[in-house]
Amino acid sequence: MESIREWVQNSLEELERKMMENLDVKEMIKVSSEYNRFREVLDLVNEYFNLLDERELWREEPGSDEEIAKLDAKIETTTNEILALLLPEDEFRDRNVFLEIRAGTGGEEAALFAGDLLRMYLRYAERKGWEAEILDESRSDLGGYKEVIVRIKGKNSGTYMKYERGVHRVQRIPVTESGGRIHTSTATVAVLPELKDVDVYIDPKDIRIDTYRASGAGGQYVNKTESAVRITHIPTGIVVTCQSERSQLQNRERAMMVLRAKLYELARREQEEKISSQRKSQIGTGERSEKIRTYNFPQNRVTDHRINLTIYNLQAVLDGELDLIIPKLMQHEIEEQLRELGVITR
Repeated sequence: MESIREWVQNSLEELERKMMENLDVKEMIKVSSEYNRFREVLDLVNEYFNLLDERELWREEPGSDEEIAKLDAKIETTTNEILALLLPEDEFRDRNVFLEIRAGTGGEEAALFAGDLLRMYLRYAERKGWEAEILDESRSDLGGYKEVIVRIKGKNSGTYMKYERGVHRVQRIPVTESGGRIHTSTATVAVLPELKDVDVYIDPKDIRIDTYRASGAGGQYVNKTESAVRITHIPTGIVVTCQSERSQLQNRERAMMVLRAKLYELARREQEEKISSQRKSQIGTGERSEKIRTYNFPQNRVTDHRINLTIYNLQAVLDGELDLIIPKLMQHEIEEQLRELGVITR
């Protein structure tokens, strides 16, 4: 954190010099925005060190475990806020996101694992104070999920959730296994930023909208009316469905949001394929072919392969304590950024 403080102070000095130059309006707005961001980071870094000092003072007091625990929680929160502000600008900053969880290899066990991931993300959203809404789902015979789409709304939801993109692998004895053998199954997670009309334009002539009766929860009203919506984007063949709301209009609006996100993702992937040799250093590319994490039940461990992090508390992670992992991924990305800038050398 000391190297971060030094980098931020130097950046502020450089931005102050720029603000004294004869900049045009557009450049001045950009420089001012960066200055305010680094100013906020510096305030948080100073608060971080003040909290460390306060914790050391409490360590000298007998029976101060409760106060130290409160300070530890504040230190963790402050650290995460610093990391979120320092991450490079990308399409996920200040965006809500859609999670698309799909069962991969492993049949029914993969579908059950997809359900475990859904529960994990819903619990994580609850811990972070975010809103989570299931927009569409396809259940398996044993109660798992072949596919489920969730909208997550809240401060920094995109900044944190983008690290969940990729293939998640589980190793355990499936409920369908009678011989007690350990199986390996997978589920994929796609994370798409929520976009607006101005971000992605969709020509009304390029879509076909169908309505049908919703299934699942909602009672007789849902099943008797054609409230569910299916939108087909004809040029790409992308199909999006939504049946979470009673109102056909609301389902249509949510389906259009998902469609815009998917079209944006498609364009992004096509662009990345063209410039893959020039792609900037990052923690994985988010491609679904990548195995990012393993959940091993016999050994009670979770391993994130991007940073070789292993945690022997599997249940805590599945209960939504993803702050055991995601902030470390954020920190790794920032350290890589600082290495590129020459701020740190190791």
